[in-house]
Amino acid sequence: PAMRTLQRFQSNNRSRLSAGSFGTVPAGGGGAFLGLGEHSSRAPSVRSLAESGHQLAEPRAMEMYNGHGALLGHHAGGFDDIDLPSAVKYLIASDPNLQVLGAAYLQHKCYSDSSAKKQARSLQAMPKLVKLFNSPNQEVQRHATGAMRNLIYDNAENKLALVEENGIYELMRTLREPDDELRKNVTGILWNLSSSDNLKDRLARDTLEQLTDLVLVPLSGLGGSGVIQQNPSEAEIFYNSTGFLRNLSSASQQTRQKMRECHGLVDSMIHYVNSSLEVGKSEDKSVENAVCVLRNLSYRLYDEMPPSSLQRLEGHRRNAGGTVTGELVGCFSPQSKKAREHYLNADIVTFTEVSKDPKGMEWLWNPQIVGIYNRLLQRCELNKHTTEAASGALQNITAGDRRWAGVLSRLALEQERILNPVLDRVRTADHHQLRSLTGLIRNLSCHARNKDEMSTKVVSHLIEKLPGSVGDKAPPADVIVNIIAVLNNLVVESPMAARDIVYFDGLRKLFFIKKRRDSSDNEKSSRAAASLLGNMWQYTKLHRDFKMKGFRKEDFLSL
Repeated sequence: PAMRTLQRFQSNNRSRLSAGSFGTVPAGGGGAFLGLGEHSSRAPSVRSLAESGHQLAEPRAMEMYNGHGALLGHHAGGFDDIDLPSAVKYLIASDPNLQVLGAAYLQHKCYSDSSAKKQARSLQAMPKLVKLFNSPNQEVQRHATGAMRNLIYDNAENKLALVEENGIYELMRTLREPDDELRKNVTGILWNLSSSDNLKDRLARDTLEQLTDLVLVPLSGLGGSGVIQQNPSEAEIFYNSTGFLRNLSSASQQTRQKMRECHGLVDSMIHYVNSSLEVGKSEDKSVENAVCVLRNLSYRLYDEMPPSSLQRLEGHRRNAGGTVTGELVGCFSPQSKKAREHYLNADIVTFTEVSKDPKGMEWLWNPQIVGIYNRLLQRCELNKHTTEAASGALQNITAGDRRWAGVLSRLALEQERILNPVLDRVRTADHHQLRSLTGLIRNLSCHARNKDEMSTKVVSHLIEKLPGSVGDKAPPADVIVNIIAVLNNLVVESPMAARDIVYFDGLRKLFFIKKRRDSSDNEKSSRAAASLLGNMWQYTKLHRDFKMKGFRKEDFLSL
C-alpha cells in the first residue's frame, strides 16, 4: 500500500482497536425448539461505526476505542486506496503490520457487503485467515478472527469453507488465549456457525468439552467461589457461548445426547440460572439462553435418557404378585382414594432417591428443577422468551404416561403451587407462550389427583381464550386443542368442571368451535370440541342448564 496508508493504520492500531466486541440484539427464539438461528453480532466495520456508532444500544460500543472517537473517520478513510485482492495478499505477507491491515480491510469490507464475502472466498481468503488465528502477534489474531466473523455472517458457503479449512480446531486453540477481545470473536464465530443445521453435529463433536472447560464452568461460577463474577467482556463471551449451545441443542437426538453427557455442561447452565435468580437477574439474556438449552435438552427426555436411570424412575410399578401396574389408570378414569394414597407413598420413596445430589443430566428430571422453573415464571417479568422456555421445559418433563411425568406434575401442583403463576402468564401470553403454557396445563390436568380443585382454578381462564364468534380473536388451532383437552381431562372426573364450563359461557364457544370445519386445523379443534361436549352430556343433573342455554341432546351427541 502507499506508505502513508500503512503509517496511518499503524498509528491508529496503537489504540488497540478490536471491532469484534459488540453487535446488534440477536433475534428471538421460536418454534418447538428455542434456537436462535443466525447470531446478529458481527465485528463492525470501522466506517459503519463512524456513521452510526452513536445509535448503537449497547453501552460498550465506544469502549474499545478508549475514547478516541476521532480515529474513526481517519481510519476509515485510510482504506480508500486498498482493494480486496491486495488485502488478501497482505494476509500472507511476512510483516505482521501488513497482515493486520489486510485482515482489518476484510473485516471492514465484509461487514455488510455480500458480494465482497463471495469475492474474498474466491480469492482464498478463508484458509489464509484461519492460519492467522494462532499467529504469535495478538493484533493479527484479533483482526483475523474479526474478519472471519464478518465473512461467515449470513453466508452458508463461507461457514462451510471455514469448517473445511480445519477452522474449528484452530478456533478452539485460539480460545485458550487469555485475551478477552479474542475470545469474544471466537465465541461469536462459533455462535454464527451454529445457525447452520448441517454443521451442528460436527460442532458438538469438536467443541463441547473444551468450551465447557474453558468458558462455561469458570464463567458460570461453577468452577470457583460459586458466585458469578464476570467483567463486561466475560459476560459477552458467556452470552455468545450459551447462544451457541442454544442452537446446538435444537439439532439431532445425537447432539442432544452428547450435550447431556458432556461433563459440566448441564451443571453450568443450572448454576448460572440459579445464581442469577438469587441476585435478581432473571431477565439476563444469558439466563434466557441457558433456560432454552435446558428446555431443548428436556425434549423427549424419557425416551432418550439412560435405561438404568429410567428404570429407577419407573420403579414402584410392580405389585405383590409381580405384575406391572400403571400408576395412572388414565386421564379419563377415576382413581380410588386407596389407590391415590398408595401412589402418593410411592412418589415420596422415589423422590428421596433422586433428589439428594443431582449431577449432570440428572438435573433435567430432578424434582429440584421444577422449583427453578417455577421461580423463573414468577420473577421474570419482561423476557417472554425465558418464561416460554421455562414453561416449555416443564411441559417436556410432565409429558406422557411415564410414572415420573406424573410424579413431577403432582409435585408442581401440590408442592410448588405452580398453577397460579402459570395462569398469570396465560392472561397476557402471546401465541408462542400460549402453546407451551396450555401444553403444560394439559399435562398437569392429566396427572392431577384433585380434578375438582384444579377445575375451580383453570376453567374460567381457559374458556376466556376460546373464540365464540367469527369476529373473535382466536389463538392458534393447537392452543385451542390444548385448552379443550384440559377441559376434557377435568370433565371426565369432575362434575364441577362441567358446571363451570356452563357458568362461564363455555357451551356457546364450544358449539361455535364444533361447527367450524373450514380447514384441517379447525377440523381438529372441531373433533376435540365434539368429544368434550359428548362427555358433558353424561352429567344428567346439568341437562336442565343445557336446555336453558338453548341446546338439545342432539347438539351434544352429533358429530
